[in-house]
Amino acid sequence: MFRNAAAISLQLMGPLQRKKAGTSVTRCWHQTLTMAKRVQARRLDGIDHNPWVEFVKMASECDAVNLGQGFPDFPPPDFAVEAFQHALSSDFMLNQYTRAFGYPPLTKILASFFGKLLGQEIDPFKNVLVTVGAYGALFTAFQALVEEGDEVIIIEPFFDCYEPMTLMAGGHPVFVTLKPGLTRDGELDSSSDWQLDPTELASKFTSHTKALILNTPNNPVGKVFSKAELELVASLCQQHDVICIADEVYQWLVYDGYQHVSIASLPGMWERTLTIGSAGKTFSATGWKVGWVLGPDSLMKHLRTVHQNSIYHCPTQGQAAVAQSFEHEQLHFGQASSYFARFPQAMQRTRDHMIRSLQSVGLKPVVSQGSYFFMADISDFKSKMPDLPGDVDEPYDRRFVKWMIKTKGLVAIPVSTFYSVPHRKIFDHYIRFCFVKDESTLQAMDEKLQKWKKELRP
Repeated sequence: MFRNAAAISLQLMGPLQRKKAGTSVTRCWHQTLTMAKRVQARRLDGIDHNPWVEFVKMASECDAVNLGQGFPDFPPPDFAVEAFQHALSSDFMLNQYTRAFGYPPLTKILASFFGKLLGQEIDPFKNVLVTVGAYGALFTAFQALVEEGDEVIIIEPFFDCYEPMTLMAGGHPVFVTLKPGLTRDGELDSSSDWQLDPTELASKFTSHTKALILNTPNNPVGKVFSKAELELVASLCQQHDVICIADEVYQWLVYDGYQHVSIASLPGMWERTLTIGSAGKTFSATGWKVGWVLGPDSLMKHLRTVHQNSIYHCPTQGQAAVAQSFEHEQLHFGQASSYFARFPQAMQRTRDHMIRSLQSVGLKPVVSQGSYFFMADISDFKSKMPDLPGDVDEPYDRRFVKWMIKTKGLVAIPVSTFYSVPHRKIFDHYIRFCFVKDESTLQAMDEKLQKWKKELRP
């Protein structure tokens, strides 16, 4: 509107007036705010870069097959879509605010459903908080419980928001690394081979440790922590009086007979654990952005304080759809007809398809036991073509992914992104793929890989 008005005014002026006025308008329009005071808050220092923006932009420019981002490119199950349609068209009051901490039918079904799994009597109004996705749940938890000087133990590789969320809350991230096992000749590595060193983990706990964040199944490794591993973490949290933030968004996506165990179900852990879930990952509807936190009221009351003074309320219709979807699933749970049984079976097949295809060009997948993802070892490429274009200090996996996008038309995510800065060069020979993709995407991937394979022939 302003630009159009300015252009019309310029047309009505004489040449000299137009020249002066045009310069004035241009200067006015492009002027940026300059302040003597610091503009951005210090808590934003060092966390402004987002790797997803860079690689998604490059993928779209190169018309590449996106195997990097963690989202399904197929519809949610019919019952979930119908639940959302029903929420849109049934009760007109679903267009209005609901209870700030969660739509009551949703908090009630979450309490009922997960109460049985965790072995707890969950109060739907004290022990459940609905958030804007699991991302919102994580942010709310950090803001509510972490303060200046608190240490937060982060198991790496880690979902990349954990570190900046710790820093924004004033905390200090303390990293402990999953170590890969020895490679066996003729066999693919497995995510189950990646282990914590118990002595190293214990050494990270101090009098300043406030929380540990546990992601199982893990993104990006795809590791499903065993009960024994969880018992080690639980004993250390109890010994040092530490809160556990359990990011369990992929809990239904486990493969090869592995079982997900919630750490909050272990003796003495409900009282000090926040369990975070996601409707996006649960029902293949990441755009709905409905997440939740389950935990004791002694912790949850502080999350509610943050929630009511920030987000306050999540969209009602999405919550209604998720509530109805859980009600549907509760009728089928434990049966062959259950979506939570059928979906991981289907995704295991796509995982196996992608693993076979990527091996054909020399990539070495690490077979994941859970989540949307697996990693692939690119050590052979690092040996054969170490001097790919890139910045001097840029980790090899970042340079490899850029090369692969531009020359092979395939997108992955460099795994060094999921490590703290001191460890990025140590683990820069892995890249991450998302296999929760449609058959058409797998076909497009195979076409790219067939072309790549032909180029490898002498």
